[in-house]
Amino acid sequence: MASSKRGRSIAYLQPKLFTVATCSLNQWALDFEGNLRRISQSISQAKARGARYRCGPELEVPGYGCEDHFYEDDTQLHCWQSVRALLDGPLTDDILCDVGMPVMHRNVRYNCRVFLLNRRVVLIRPKLCLCDDGNYREGRWFTEWNEARGVELFALPRMIGAITGQTDVPFGAAALSMADTVIGAETCEELFTPHSPHIGMSLDGVEIIANGSGSHHQLRKLDKRLELLKGATAKGGGLYLYANQRGCDGGRLYYDGCALIVLNGQVLAQGAQFGLSDVEVLTATVDMEAVRSYRAAFIARSKQAARAPCYPRVDARTFAVSSSILSRPEEPRADADAADAATIKRRKLAHCAPFQVPSSAQPARLHLAEEEIALGPASYLWDYLRRSSAGGFFLPLSGGADSSSTAALVGIMCQQVVTAVAAGDEQVLADARRITRQPVDWIPSDAKELCGLILHTSFMGTAQSSSQTRDRAAKLAAQLGAYHAPAVIDPMISGVLAVFRAVTNKEPAFQQHGGSIAEDLALQNIQARSRMVLSYMLAQLLPWVRGRDGFLLVLGSANVDEALRGYMTKYDCSSADINPIGGISKGDLKRFLRYAADKYGYSVLREVVEAPPTAELRPLSGDEVEQTDEEDMGMTYDELGEFGRLRKMERCGPVSMFTQLLGTWGARLAPAEIARKVKHFFSSYGRNRHKLTTLTPAYHAEGYSPDDNRFDLRQFLYPNWERQFGTMDALAEQIEHGDAPCE
Repeated sequence: MASSKRGRSIAYLQPKLFTVATCSLNQWALDFEGNLRRISQSISQAKARGARYRCGPELEVPGYGCEDHFYEDDTQLHCWQSVRALLDGPLTDDILCDVGMPVMHRNVRYNCRVFLLNRRVVLIRPKLCLCDDGNYREGRWFTEWNEARGVELFALPRMIGAITGQTDVPFGAAALSMADTVIGAETCEELFTPHSPHIGMSLDGVEIIANGSGSHHQLRKLDKRLELLKGATAKGGGLYLYANQRGCDGGRLYYDGCALIVLNGQVLAQGAQFGLSDVEVLTATVDMEAVRSYRAAFIARSKQAARAPCYPRVDARTFAVSSSILSRPEEPRADADAADAATIKRRKLAHCAPFQVPSSAQPARLHLAEEEIALGPASYLWDYLRRSSAGGFFLPLSGGADSSSTAALVGIMCQQVVTAVAAGDEQVLADARRITRQPVDWIPSDAKELCGLILHTSFMGTAQSSSQTRDRAAKLAAQLGAYHAPAVIDPMISGVLAVFRAVTNKEPAFQQHGGSIAEDLALQNIQARSRMVLSYMLAQLLPWVRGRDGFLLVLGSANVDEALRGYMTKYDCSSADINPIGGISKGDLKRFLRYAADKYGYSVLREVVEAPPTAELRPLSGDEVEQTDEEDMGMTYDELGEFGRLRKMERCGPVSMFTQLLGTWGARLAPAEIARKVKHFFSSYGRNRHKLTTLTPAYHAEGYSPDDNRFDLRQFLYPNWERQFGTMDALAEQIEHGDAPCE
């Protein structure tokens, strides 16, 4: 008898797709309510896009930059209050949430990832390798977890247990076994270490690895980050999620976001590196068979995986991260007639989830250095301004490259604000109205109009100022739309000199008028310091002059090379509230000026960049400038940038710098001349290092920044380099005479 296929039920295995989310959040140290709001928004957005796993930045609950506030018990208390708020409601229903915060375990403070799921805490994973170089001091506040301790039990605070019904939770370096995959975590610095945790995890079958990071912007740094993320998954396979903070969280650093999702060495999603939005969520949909197939096809990896030690796992198999491509419709009732069955089937199919497909790979995006300079400091300025309660900025605008760069950055910031408002960013709009003291129906639609409300500039001229710089300052202010109030400060200088004459019965003169070097420097310095005094008075009173309340932040404009050389007056107009270009080299600033002239329409910047840099503190020859910065410094800006890179990034003292430069400069300079230049640099640097103790807080952008506060920790009273210079002279003499140097 022929068998009938009618009514036979055939089960098909549907492919499972994993939708995961990562994010960039603009957190602020100690802003617990604001931080909680942004975390909650990111979770809600992730759920709305179908994600069942969300990763957030490092220490996102309190903000990464709490620093010594991490010592306070209050910080721990407020973090757990935020966790309670996340758990007390449906926010964590059907989504695994990976959040960053400090946790005290057995009287030791750890930097942790806390995993929340369905209103419960499922795992606390402490950081294994802290970052303690450059701008980072994590070892001051936290302790690295010792993996040899395994997985322990952490006693949850009673306020958490009252919500979850739990008394304790696993604590340690472990992965989470879900119903359909295994998820592991590493934190920021661990990705950069030679033996990263993701290596052992991936060999033991962990398929999804997430990294909650607090990584600050530095020019050309994203290249390395991308290289590491792609390399981590290209070699061992896997899905890697990278979350980062974005914005200024209360200090000198700007965290540059750029959340990423990478699969098997290919970028699936990449967020913006710079921007004004507080919350940016990225999602990607992945068929996890792509990971399993990729790994299994790599035979050498399989052999190593078979010998790899087991990575600890915590059971969370009641929850699946994946979902079917299509929701399965219910079968029609057995007793329904054919018409009813067809109707029911159509109705069920109509309510199926939309057809999903895995996310496609995309090329990674990298900015040019000049684009980074335009976008990073401009975003930092907006964050600092809106969080400081100030009503705008004041800038002494000299018409030179440095102050023009700072002014252009404010103009770019205003363009960013107008663009964000046009795109519907309600937070940026509210901040713009509050800062400018405009009515609730005002909408900033013109960047020049906005700049006229925010940026206040003044060309503070003296008898030593040229008409060229005065004109360039006025033209740039007009192109930006800034409120420009030029001033002549000779009466201030004359008043100080009159007091000096009354006290000493002496009158100093410039060197070209017969005075000594000491007199010449004093006359230059009093001009620079007078500008600083007037800057702060104008910053306090210009809002009042314009019929507004509030105050202005004073912007500085000394570049990183001049700070390194000490080519500035202590407490001059480089002394300010913040300095957006203080970590940027002169060479990069020149490239930025050319770029901004074309990209943003500030054409006068081309004139600025072509003019020789000058302080204009000595008398003019007619209306012509005789004083130039490079002549005053005794070195070019290119040479100064090379000295700075070798001193800090290559860790060179005078002797090792000399030997390094023999290789790069030896073809055009004699050893004795190279030695002379190195000695001049270190003599100038050592003599002026004390100035760096009072540097204006500056946007960190360069790896050789001499920022004395946190990045470049060195003495500020130096000896005469006798041993160092003597050794260098001996080497130069031996080389010139063809003698082999002694060991």
